[in-house]
Amino acid sequence: MAKPKIAFYWCASCGGCEETVVDLAEDILGVVEKVDIVLWPVAMDFKYRDVEAMADRSIFATLLNGAIRTTEQEAMAHLLRRKSRYLIAYGSCACTGGIPALANQFEREQILKFNYEEAPSVVNEAKTRPQPVFEDNGRRPHLPELHHVVRALDQVVNVDYYIPGCPPTPKITKAAVAALLDGRLPPKGSVLAPDVALCEECPRRDSKPTNVAFTEFRRTHQKLLDPQLCFLAQGVVCMGPATRQGCGAQCPGGNMPCTGCFGGTDRVKDQGAKILSSLCANITAKEAVEIDQVLEGIPDPVGTFYRYGLARSLLRRKVDL
Repeated sequence: MAKPKIAFYWCASCGGCEETVVDLAEDILGVVEKVDIVLWPVAMDFKYRDVEAMADRSIFATLLNGAIRTTEQEAMAHLLRRKSRYLIAYGSCACTGGIPALANQFEREQILKFNYEEAPSVVNEAKTRPQPVFEDNGRRPHLPELHHVVRALDQVVNVDYYIPGCPPTPKITKAAVAALLDGRLPPKGSVLAPDVALCEECPRRDSKPTNVAFTEFRRTHQKLLDPQLCFLAQGVVCMGPATRQGCGAQCPGGNMPCTGCFGGTDRVKDQGAKILSSLCANITAKEAVEIDQVLEGIPDPVGTFYRYGLARSLLRRKVDL
């Protein structure tokens, strides 16, 4: 009996999700025994024509990580959707846009101008930029174009399941692959991680205040953090109350607050708005000037509350792709 075909693909991301697959260590040998990996560009040679030649839905499951920023990434998302029985958004960038989606704060022209003309480390007097098509000794190479916005995978194609995390943990990855191979799948569209807030598995949960009154917010480098006390009780922003568990609370375990990479639970429509409303409701200051002084402790609200989810935010701006 032929083994089910599995594919991995990497779009706009840092590569950490690929490392998680490697971090399965000896467990990856068990996976390889049960499946036939037909596409994994970071580890195997492949050609687009090889994927195109595959029969539609012949790939049992594709784990696609990374957001969709370029025309090439969008084309591959559509191709792998067509070739796969299950298409899985793997990691924060694919699930919610991830850190690449923070670029949605800026116009495409602004990004290109800075990176190719104005960055302090760039010397480009001719203001040359990569061109989608150019002539080179009789050849016409084609380069991908940037879209105006970064999108999560399900804003481009239909997605069957989601595995969150930046990156997903080996434990979550192993459990998801096992569920796929064993046919123990929840309803389509489910997130393959616990639908409970991170605070429930945080080692500091017993010190989480029931009533908190913020007089100021401090950043992690501005004070010596108590390794036992809830970050919110210390006046440090922690995304834990608005974030899905499943990571093992590794950041709080390392004395750093949660930054929200697992996204919100199913009941949260906008992760950033969820935590923002909670924090603002508990600021003691009532006058505008005093409120502004408190909020100065959060100098980058978008990067704090939407570090991984700006592409899926209800505040997304509408622009042409």
